[in-house]
Amino acid sequence: MTKTKKQTGAQAIVECMKREGVTKAFCVPGESYLPLLDALYDETSIQVVSARHESGAAFMAEGYGKSSLKPGVVLATRGVGAANLSIGVHTAYQDSTPMVVMLGQVHSKFRGREGFQEVDLDQWFQHIAKWAVEITAAERIPELVQRAFRIAQSGRPGPVVISLPEDVLPVTAEMQFGSRFMKPTPAPAKQEIAEVEHLLTQARHPLIIAGGGVKASQAEEALQSFAEKFHFPVMAAFRRQDAFPNDHPLYVGHLGLGTNKQVLQTAKEADVILALGTRLSEVTTQDYSIIDAGKKLIHIDIDHESIGKVYAPVIGIVADLREALAHLQEMKLWIRPWKEWVKERRQAYESISGLTVMPDDPLNKHVVATLADKLPKDALLTNDAGNFAGWLHTYYSFAEKHTYVGPTSGAMGYGMPAALGAKLAFPEKTVVSLSGDGGFMMTVQELETAVRNQIPVISLVFNNNMYGTIRMHQEIHYPKKVMATDLGQVSFADLAKSVGANGYCVRSAEEFARIFDEVLAAKQTKPTAIEIITDPEQISVSATIQGLRDH
Repeated sequence: MTKTKKQTGAQAIVECMKREGVTKAFCVPGESYLPLLDALYDETSIQVVSARHESGAAFMAEGYGKSSLKPGVVLATRGVGAANLSIGVHTAYQDSTPMVVMLGQVHSKFRGREGFQEVDLDQWFQHIAKWAVEITAAERIPELVQRAFRIAQSGRPGPVVISLPEDVLPVTAEMQFGSRFMKPTPAPAKQEIAEVEHLLTQARHPLIIAGGGVKASQAEEALQSFAEKFHFPVMAAFRRQDAFPNDHPLYVGHLGLGTNKQVLQTAKEADVILALGTRLSEVTTQDYSIIDAGKKLIHIDIDHESIGKVYAPVIGIVADLREALAHLQEMKLWIRPWKEWVKERRQAYESISGLTVMPDDPLNKHVVATLADKLPKDALLTNDAGNFAGWLHTYYSFAEKHTYVGPTSGAMGYGMPAALGAKLAFPEKTVVSLSGDGGFMMTVQELETAVRNQIPVISLVFNNNMYGTIRMHQEIHYPKKVMATDLGQVSFADLAKSVGANGYCVRSAEEFARIFDEVLAAKQTKPTAIEIITDPEQISVSATIQGLRDH
């Protein structure tokens, strides 16, 4: 149903946002889109969070979108703001997160003259966005903005970019609005279900790889019911651990960076793989190595372009995951010869993921043990890029849905801003971010954004005074030749205090446990940063610098 209103271009954008259910937007302000900011001032239903840097704003929007399953909206100005937030757009693209990016553009009569901060924004973003468009006529704003929201959420979710010339925003026109987007949920055909059933009757070691499509279609319960009915083991795709309860007897591990050999052995022994809502990325497939000619692939995804992009499946089905799983429940698999194998592989997973802590274990492991012991089961954790995350991925058990947000793109600086977005999506949850000193410093200014907007996240900063992941690879390939990976001393506790946040620094497991207890009990309205001084020699979960050099 269409509705006509006489509005300015800026007011029409806000009307579209309201119609699409937007309640949060993130930005760094710019003069090129001041009319849009003015229209947002008049709309009390939308909270605008002004960040300190466009990358922080984009990561907040991405974390919000990934948590809420609604488009994260981010605004910035012209070429300079666009350049700064592009890392968040790339993250949303690789992570399949719905995002709508609105960028102020130079005046139309200056286009093509290399005007002040001019960039062809729609051309620039085409390779890292689902769609990019420049609006040149005010009366087309409802059509194109509503289309942007539809594209961001349909099929494989992702970012769209809208370029807004500054002269278009204040123009008044008759605006025609369409209905709010309704997400399509296509179901598989009966013949496709029959083919899957036939293939699985021949399986000895079937394995589910559960990806972000499970979360995007809100199919977590459907996946658990499906796995339980047929006793299928489930492995999480890279940084999608909360798609299936990690403490479930059918969960057999996470395909991430530095994956333990026991988990890889499970994938190696599988003869039929059901890839559900995953694009089978480089990391998930361990450099495209875990699926070979001896394995039969059943690939189900909402996006037809994801099927066959990496591996040609025996059966490829384009469908919404929740619908697909409901129809797959109808299969009749009376003989399930894989039950003992599943039990064996679960035991193998438990043998390498058990969180038994010894006094001489690295401080990082003690920290994860404290998190597992003290946090509510529904707490939401985010992490930045870095080796410190290896302890989290190895030992922390995600037992409920909507408890993890991480960048499959591997973007540094992501953890804390994404936690702010996640906290705004789930204000009732305890939200904790984990970062290294390298990544945290890249967006540390957003602590002030959290203070100003009273977003009480807890940020853990593992400080070893280096870019640890790169140092590890440096020591593997060029041992003892340290170049560009050492970092200087920064007191993150003092830095946090300087912007009005709570700041602590700990050097032992006992100190961390005590401080963490205090922070959880205090129920603050402002953010907290806990700096954890870690041993630079312990470069990863399984390696030391000296060990790498000796090897």
